[in-house]
Amino acid sequence: MITKILAAKRAAGSGASTVIAWGREPDALLRLAQGEAIGTLLVAQTQKQQARKQWMADHLQLRGSITLDEGAVAKVRDEGKSLLPIGMVGVEGEFSRGEVIAIRDASGQEIARGLANYASAEARLLCRKPSTEFEALLGYAAEPEMVHRDNLVLSR
Repeated sequence: MITKILAAKRAAGSGASTVIAWGREPDALLRLAQGEAIGTLLVAQTQKQQARKQWMADHLQLRGSITLDEGAVAKVRDEGKSLLPIGMVGVEGEFSRGEVIAIRDASGQEIARGLANYASAEARLLCRKPSTEFEALLGYAAEPEMVHRDNLVLSR
């Protein structure tokens, strides 16, 4: 039973509520889906948006990082802004669009983590560039941000 409780606790940390029910109960999943109270309901206290940001913060396998100038650090950390490529001074590692990356200040200290809107090769081309130059550099224009604020969590 302890493994079931631990699994439910982990699911709750991701914003998912869990029901622990006897596996031999006839049609248990169908009855649960119809709203019947079977087993023990463990309700998640974490909202899904918070859970997604917690997932980013706890991500163990970072593929790379972005280094920012002082102005961009202030915008991201202190003013709650998205990360724009014009404030990027360096890119480390190899990552794809949608992967979690570290966001660092000039001293290498991690200030945040977020989901990259551009792959590392593209990010290297975009460092210090305004969004008006993206199409000329990449052959297409996607998002103006390297990491949108909704996909960014500040480090502790």
